Amino acid sequence: MEDETYSGLGNGGEIDTNVVQTFQKNFVQVQNILDQNRLLINEINQNHETKIPDNLTRNVGLIRELNNNIRRVVDLYADLSTSYTKSMDASSSDGDSNGAMKSGGNKRNRP
Repeated sequence: MEDETYSGLGNGGEIDTNVVQTFQKNFVQVQNILDQNRLLINEINQNHETKIPDNLTRNVGLIRELNNNIRRVVDLYADLSTSYTKSMDASSSDGDSNGAMKSGGNKRNRP
């Protein structure tokens, strides 16, 4: 399965299985972080509404955690972008001198 590729992309290209697995893993991580952020935001809002000094003080730490989570999401999306770019660079260099890709398909020229 390591050498498999997925075809059926809108532009006729193929994606390596490792790239798909990386995408899936990162998207699961992103979704988990976003779910956690939703809970943090709810708690921050509840603490804010109480106007209790201890709760407002707690919000400082919760907001820091929220900001760190947002940074992690940005980093994960950057990793996805890098992985995608590398896979596209690799697939475009897989063609032989006739312009055919290893899979036997032809490269598509953009207008």
